[in-house]
Amino acid sequence: MSFISYLISGISLGSVYAIIALGYTMVYGIARMLNFAHGDIIMVGAFVAFTVSSTLGMNAALGVVAAIVVCTVLGLTVERVAYKPLRQAPSLAVLITAIGVSYLLQNLALLIFGANPKSFTSVVPVPALKLAGGQLTISGVTIVTIVVSIIVVVVLSLFVKKTRAGRAMQAVSEDRGAAQLMGINVNGTIALTFAIGSALAAVAGVLLCSAYPTLTPYIGSMPGIKAFVAAVFGGIGSIPGAMIGGILLGVIENLSKAYISSQLSDAIVFAVLILVLLIRPTGIFGKPLNEKV
Repeated sequence: MSFISYLISGISLGSVYAIIALGYTMVYGIARMLNFAHGDIIMVGAFVAFTVSSTLGMNAALGVVAAIVVCTVLGLTVERVAYKPLRQAPSLAVLITAIGVSYLLQNLALLIFGANPKSFTSVVPVPALKLAGGQLTISGVTIVTIVVSIIVVVVLSLFVKKTRAGRAMQAVSEDRGAAQLMGINVNGTIALTFAIGSALAAVAGVLLCSAYPTLTPYIGSMPGIKAFVAAVFGGIGSIPGAMIGGILLGVIENLSKAYISSQLSDAIVFAVLILVLLIRPTGIFGKPLNEKV
């Protein structure tokens, strides 16, 4: 039963990574940039939910909605102020800007909330589920996290494939110049992508802190990096790839902590990533790159 418990916990953690990775994979797939400030938007979402539900004493659901709204506006603002002026700039300039935005958000959180860890109260009211005569207990947060991640992937896939805005995203991803010539608002499409990714980051931040209830200004750093690894693992630019990559990463990390070493679990995760990329450089679901000569 302990193996099944570790496996389910790993799937839950991987589901959070998957939701975060969707933000990475959408932004890279459409804007061709790596938004390394994405992990800190997770932190902002968690702090907003904490402030509304714990500090102000309001309803937990209202805290989640507030986190989604604030992170969506923040994502749009960051895209407009920091990234849009660099649309034609070299990728290195965009990368350095993303790192700068990340440190800016972290230090603003330090100034506002301080460095002392906050105790985050779970916003998930679902009771734990007991199976096998009480030998296996699945927490409500675990159930909700897995269900939410599945819903997010399904809805996002349908949105990209079935809606006009989603088809515009696919067009911009394939050829930005040609999409603009066909009348697609490229800047608006990229802004919409940032908005969706930031909203998902808020959801992931709330779920992450509900499962691991310690909140600091650095809470999003390592999950953000691991979610990026998950996106690369699954094939960056692929929505199903982000889901599969995140779940595999969470399972590998959790089983490594349980059966090998909690101190080496991160090293094992990155070692598996290197091994996968040596075998398949584009990731599990990534498309092979055709080199033009």
